[in-house]
Amino acid sequence: MNPKIKDLIDKVYGDSFLTHQLTRLFSDIEKAKSRISERRKMNWDQQDVVLITYADQFRLEGEKSLPVFTRFYNRWLKEGFSHVHLLPFYPWSSDDGFSVVDYHQVAPESGDWHDVADLKRSSKLMFDFVCNHMSAKSEWFARYLRQEPGFENFFIAVDPDTDLSAVTRPRALPLLTPFTLSDESVRHLWTTFSEDQIDLNFAAPEVLIAMVNVLLHYLEQGADYVRLDAVGFMWKVPGTSCIHLPQTHDLIKLFRAIAEEVAPGTVIITETNVPHKDNIAYFGDGHDEAQMVYQFSLPPLVLHAMHSANVETLCRWAQSLALPSTETTWFNFLASHDGIGLNPLRGILPEEEILQLVEKLQQQGALVNWKNNPDGSRSPYEINVTYMDALSPKASSDDDRLARFVLAHAVLLSFPGVPAIYIQSILGSRNDYEGVEKAGYNRAINRQKYTLDEIETALSQTGSLRQRVYRRLTHLIALRREHHAFHPNAKAEFSALNDSVLQITRTAENNQRITCLFNFSDRPQRIHQEYPPARELISGCDITDSELDLAPWQVMWIDSK
Repeated sequence: MNPKIKDLIDKVYGDSFLTHQLTRLFSDIEKAKSRISERRKMNWDQQDVVLITYADQFRLEGEKSLPVFTRFYNRWLKEGFSHVHLLPFYPWSSDDGFSVVDYHQVAPESGDWHDVADLKRSSKLMFDFVCNHMSAKSEWFARYLRQEPGFENFFIAVDPDTDLSAVTRPRALPLLTPFTLSDESVRHLWTTFSEDQIDLNFAAPEVLIAMVNVLLHYLEQGADYVRLDAVGFMWKVPGTSCIHLPQTHDLIKLFRAIAEEVAPGTVIITETNVPHKDNIAYFGDGHDEAQMVYQFSLPPLVLHAMHSANVETLCRWAQSLALPSTETTWFNFLASHDGIGLNPLRGILPEEEILQLVEKLQQQGALVNWKNNPDGSRSPYEINVTYMDALSPKASSDDDRLARFVLAHAVLLSFPGVPAIYIQSILGSRNDYEGVEKAGYNRAINRQKYTLDEIETALSQTGSLRQRVYRRLTHLIALRREHHAFHPNAKAEFSALNDSVLQITRTAENNQRITCLFNFSDRPQRIHQEYPPARELISGCDITDSELDLAPWQVMWIDSK
């Protein structure tokens, strides 16, 4: 019996975790451990670049979507990406997969576990562990409504007269939803995100056992990275904010301890779209909680720098970044299936500047989601837009749009940590307003699905924006993967050479040094530095002069010889 796991269970549950439950939990852990023979990579390096995608991203008539995706990946993306983050590919009822009906199955329209294993032969995999809530259409919830023994405490019933005003609300939706049970009684259940997403009651040991079995199943199916979705809300205590509670942190430590026991080398990643200081708390002491946290402040700060042509806030924030240990790093991204979160800007940018950025993007066609505050007011919490359209005015030429987009992704690939690129970004996608109208929610603007023929035709079209984006990003990714200075934990120094030019200097343990320059303005910039002799990696040109001219939105990666 692993003492670390036992101590964490005792800390969270005390005497409420009965002996037979503990015996069952450890039996499940040992069985899973015996079924996993694969040795996993124990750390990360500059080769690690993650692709974020849906399993049903591409369609081909008469075929399941996962095999179709695998073929596309092997043809177009395998050389650039080390990992594929498959967004929830389980049976689901809403929220494009995040209302999970059955954690243990693959959505039949996508394929089955054999198809997941086939993709695993081409790439390491990242799975979503949607641990806070599950679908109202799930069998677990049906058994709760039928009041079956063993399921009576699976979800959280609250007297609707309870004062829940202190609870942090991520949505402008009711926190409690009434449901009628088989005996005709009505219970108001905790639904943080929607009436179709019922929060699980982790205070009940039987829920922990069931969810640990989900985690074990994912480890057995080959998950190298495990993303804990919306994990900050996992434990509830009325009268508190019900986010970031100590028990939540202890449960993440427990998940990590179990993963280390069963499949050493597995990386636990926390997804907490919150202000930066709360986000980094999920590193724990650097050895006991998440190995990676999502770098949620990066996407809106890059946008702010682009639209203001001023890098000072981005640079100042980057200079403050510090990891608690070499066992941790950042999970960096610019775009994802969700919108661009604004809460991670709070505490970094004044609220007035956040609202100005929101208004500017709205004028250029972005959509906005709002949240309710405890004082009754509401605030924007998310901008819904493709990152391509977020960076550039509507009237921009494709050349300008491409330059801004490449600059932003070069920042992403230069940053300390592991970079993740969303499928819509590598495909050069624009806002999908038709998808929003059809789906009825704002996030659909950046979740377009394609037939295999149409996307391969677009990527093959000479001179098209999609092809140019694909080629430029693929080139940048290849360069990053070749150079030790881009190791996630290599030293990083940030400086603003003037209002509009950001410099990131990366230095590897072997003393390889790459200086990255970014012009965030529409004006040429002359930089005076002692670079020569050096080589600019992106263009492949030698640098022999101490003065450099950066074109508008140009990026340079300078390898000092």
